[in-house]
Amino acid sequence: MKKQIVLDIETTGINLIENHYKGHKIIEIGAIELINRKITNNFIHFYINPNRKIDEKSYKVHGISNYFLKDKPIFFDIAKKLINFIKNKELIIHNANFDIKFIEYELKLINSKIKKIKDICKITDTLLMARKLFPGKKNNLNSLCQRYKIDISKRKKHGALLDAKLLSIAYLYMTRKQNKITFYKKKKKKIKIKKNIKNFFINNNNKKIKKKYIKKHIKYLKYIKKKSNKCIWLEKYKIINI
Repeated sequence: MKKQIVLDIETTGINLIENHYKGHKIIEIGAIELINRKITNNFIHFYINPNRKIDEKSYKVHGISNYFLKDKPIFFDIAKKLINFIKNKELIIHNANFDIKFIEYELKLINSKIKKIKDICKITDTLLMARKLFPGKKNNLNSLCQRYKIDISKRKKHGALLDAKLLSIAYLYMTRKQNKITFYKKKKKKIKIKKNIKNFFINNNNKKIKKKYIKKHIKYLKYIKKKSNKCIWLEKYKIINI
């Protein structure tokens, strides 16, 4: 049974001078469990009191205010539940370095025994996956959802749990080809060919080769072109029909 956790966070902001997490705090965590590539009803969702002011730019992104968070637990209160939920599972995160470094920073502030998330979880970064699948294109969560026609009408603001749900769906689309891997292949009728095909086309006056073999040669070359979208011999000698 393969268990995975899709996780997202929201923060008070980012540090533009030093490490992106330094001096800032997590204010929301959302994580959803996948079992055998199926989204389950098992999830965690926390709002966290950061005990510091939220940057105005970040507030515009997620809409979470200090007033809303004033009666919420601090990170120390939810840390154990978070670790128990993700431990020994594969973590799936979009731009994983951002979220992981924030979580590790929070763990350091509470003197946790856990120093590195990679010591307790396998980490998969869907942003890196997306860049390989769609090089040169926008690969933020909105772009991925639009590409896979995932409904984002409810995403007026960023939210950790909603974004984790959307990323879960996007991840399954991104990796769906894995389900089509099979060890069984349909047998295709092999076409016997001569080794001297190239020489035949060079010598157009070679009358010893019967026409039926020529047709087989052409058929096989067209088969090559169909499979690889290219056949040098067909292009070089401009063979179209025979």
